[in-house]
Amino acid sequence: MLQRSLFRTFLMYGFHSLVWFLCVRGVKDTQCGFKLFTREAAARTFTALHVDRWAFDVELLYIAQCLKIPIAEIAVNWTEIEGSKLVPFWSWLQMGRDLLFIRLRYLTGAWKLDTTGKLD
Repeated sequence: MLQRSLFRTFLMYGFHSLVWFLCVRGVKDTQCGFKLFTREAAARTFTALHVDRWAFDVELLYIAQCLKIPIAEIAVNWTEIEGSKLVPFWSWLQMGRDLLFIRLRYLTGAWKLDTTGKLD
């Protein structure tokens, strides 16, 4: 099993803080690859998605929260393995920029959500 470096741990907590401050509250791990949606919730969230990089999960959860789609976290066992495609520092900067853009673009109305639809 690979141990996470102190640097990566620092970046992880920094990213989680930015996520909480700018976009999504109440979700501890926005980057976990496991997401489960009803068909209607998937249609409403994925069609509104703009970010297509590493931070797309955050926008997806932001959209779900804005549309009042219930979110629950279920713990999964996770093991760090070698061979990550992320370059920690540069990826963190890119994801931080994406978080800022998500917040600003929705706040200024550059990106809009259809909040009139109903979930069954």
